[in-house]
Amino acid sequence: QVQLVESGGGLVQAGGSLRLSCAASGRTFSPYAMGWFRQALGKERQFVARINWSSGRTGYTESVNGRFFISRDNAKNTVYLQMNSLKAEDAGVYYCAAGLRFSAVDSRQASDYGYWGQGTQVTVSP
Repeated sequence: QVQLVESGGGLVQAGGSLRLSCAASGRTFSPYAMGWFRQALGKERQFVARINWSSGRTGYTESVNGRFFISRDNAKNTVYLQMNSLKAEDAGVYYCAAGLRFSAVDSRQASDYGYWGQGTQVTVSP
């Protein structure tokens, strides 16, 4: 019923920028929140950024705060992640997530998000 498709990943040099997009499809799409998570090779999936779908209120993990910016286009059912000043530790597979339960509001936990995209690879070279 809800499908998420990420795009925009790729290989960038440290200090560079990438903009990820996540388009949602579905007849009814009104999540409480959407978020971005990432998973480095051999690591657990971790929270990166979230956005309240109605208010636009955002939140970030400390390591990306000031460098990454999440935004949404409600009319297009799309969420974006602008990533600037990329570091090697930012590399990984980035997953878009949609939270359709109230528990997703202001949530940084993957378990609060019920729908996930396939992921898009972000590689940062030295």
